[in-house]
Amino acid sequence: MKDTARSTSLVIHLGREELVIGRRYEAASIANDVLIALWFIAGSVMFFSEQWTTTGTWCFLIGSIELLIRPAIRLTRHLHLQRVHSQAPGPDSSVPPDGSQDY
Repeated sequence: MKDTARSTSLVIHLGREELVIGRRYEAASIANDVLIALWFIAGSVMFFSEQWTTTGTWCFLIGSIELLIRPAIRLTRHLHLQRVHSQAPGPDSSVPPDGSQDY
């Protein structure tokens, strides 16, 4: 059974370093989400004209590739935190739980 108080106190154990790591990955995730929206909006608008259909299709393809970046950001964040925790002294230096954040 997980101790939720312990998993949320992770920030307290690592302090500033974990906050910096989390904010960087959150910013990367937000930027990625904005790019996804822009690619799909551009592709949708281009589909209104037959002469822009091919370009619109490329925008959809690029947007779809951007969707793959989201789990890559989350995995990278998890591995980065795991590396930081393994270097931290003390009994709580095990693998960090993957929080409920979507970045």
